[in-house]
Amino acid sequence: MHESWKAFLEKEFNEPYFRKLSAFLSEEYKTKTIYPKKELVFSAFSTDLNSIKVVILGQDPYHTPGAAHGLAFSVPETEKIPPSLVNMYKEIDSDLGQLKTDLLTMNPNLKLNPEDYRHKNKTGNLKSWQEQGVLLLNNVLTVEAHLAGSHRGHGWETFTENVIKYLNETRPHLVFILWGRDARSKKSLINEQKHYIIESAHPSPLSAYHGFFGSRPFTKTNNKLAEWGLEKIIW
Repeated sequence: MHESWKAFLEKEFNEPYFRKLSAFLSEEYKTKTIYPKKELVFSAFSTDLNSIKVVILGQDPYHTPGAAHGLAFSVPETEKIPPSLVNMYKEIDSDLGQLKTDLLTMNPNLKLNPEDYRHKNKTGNLKSWQEQGVLLLNNVLTVEAHLAGSHRGHGWETFTENVIKYLNETRPHLVFILWGRDARSKKSLINEQKHYIIESAHPSPLSAYHGFFGSRPFTKTNNKLAEWGLEKIIW
């Protein structure tokens, strides 16, 4: 975990709800197979708090072996790219490819760097996003193997809400990307006078065609960052 999160995390870890959550997790890790590994649960918080520009909220960690490594939507390089992330990559190509078309229509002689409109990451590891200031935070940070949603209702939701409140209060300009019902339920915690919210259906195969595809979140994010004088994200 990055030093910049120390004060916040120490406070949360001492709260009654988190002590109860810790006791639950201690027993779960002793008796069951839980993902991600203990040392990876707080991987999202290796992002420097002061460098965060974008917050993407996920749901639960992947519940299959080897997939979860503490970053929402992300998997290690050795793992197959999950369906939701495949759809995110499809939207990146569509969204930023359309940006290329729009820019060339305005200026046919414009020289564009392919990295400006097409993702470089051919694996499912989104660490390159994290390194650019994207906080990849799940609503619930642990899960029992092969049992999606099994650690909901044990305190993680309170922790995540407190993270969002803390970011809302302490950071000047953030883009919050809320995909799906769980993430969108956090909208009321965010001050839209200082931050920017992008919301749509979740990128999962079950809902991607109901509002995620064509929503152009990646262009919208970079346009808002540019408006604030911040560096865009190379998706």
